[in-house]
Amino acid sequence: MSHHHLYAIGNALVDTEYEVSDALLHTMGVSKRHMTLIDTPQRAELLTHVQGLLARRTGGGSAGNTVLALAQLGGKAFYSCRVADDELGAFYTQDLLANGVSTNLTHTQASEGQTGSCMVLVTPDAERSMCTFLGATSQLDASALHPQDIAKSQIYYMEGYLAASPTGLEAAVQGRQIAIQHKVATALTLSDVSMINFCREGLEAMIGDGLDYLFANEEEAQTWCGSTDLDTIIGQLSALAKTVCLTRGPQGCIVVQGSQRTEVPAVPTQAVDTNGAGDMFAGTFLYGMTHGHTPAQAAALANRTAAAVVSQHGNRLTAAQLQGIAAEAAKA
Repeated sequence: MSHHHLYAIGNALVDTEYEVSDALLHTMGVSKRHMTLIDTPQRAELLTHVQGLLARRTGGGSAGNTVLALAQLGGKAFYSCRVADDELGAFYTQDLLANGVSTNLTHTQASEGQTGSCMVLVTPDAERSMCTFLGATSQLDASALHPQDIAKSQIYYMEGYLAASPTGLEAAVQGRQIAIQHKVATALTLSDVSMINFCREGLEAMIGDGLDYLFANEEEAQTWCGSTDLDTIIGQLSALAKTVCLTRGPQGCIVVQGSQRTEVPAVPTQAVDTNGAGDMFAGTFLYGMTHGHTPAQAAALANRTAAAVVSQHGNRLTAAQLQGIAAEAAKA
């Protein structure tokens, strides 16, 4: 019997979110809608531009958001990541535990240095642009893996951002091999266009000879496939995974399983902040798939939770919000 519904590996980042104008984003030299890796001097420079602005701090990291959503819905999750022995590291660890997520952080001594952080810059059109300082998470390696927990999980989930880290990538792939050995389903999110443009080989290593689940938004899918033609995109992505979730914002999502294509409409909402939408979708969808939902039902619930998270500022919802959405969906 499985002990965890989801085991994930990814970056541990504390998000600090700011509302900025497009003009300020341009002045800061930040690439809109995408993730940019920054170093310590760059981070210090960027922080000078947002002094005095309201800052919201939450636990983050793409896969971290995903496991947290699944756990808040009532699923059992384990997260492998790395933090430093500092205030942010303690904050991140406690945030996971408070939301019912098991983690390797309770079994290992935190390293010296700085815990990873992400500046999330949200413009009036609700788009999020991210500047990520990896810090300790850049040293994530196979020592963070808990093979016995992977073996007892239903799904093993990899964050595509790890393609940028040699040791993180090696750990993700090693975990994938353990999962396959124990007949645990495998999943990957492509994460960001920058990963596809600059770290495609790493993503291909995580895909290996095929996945059970693949998550991508439309821009990522177009970049991966070098095409804007939907049929071409679906044809290429369906060769990579048994189940593909292609999210399309206000157009909802498409779930592809072999030759079967299911279009699931979006929930109308007024988006104010798209940070965390894809992570929320993946966590909710995988919750559904591990709790008896059909793919269409899981995607419909995921569209609901993603719509809720983009209608507010911040990358996460509360457990009460998520469980309320799930209860409403069950009545529909």
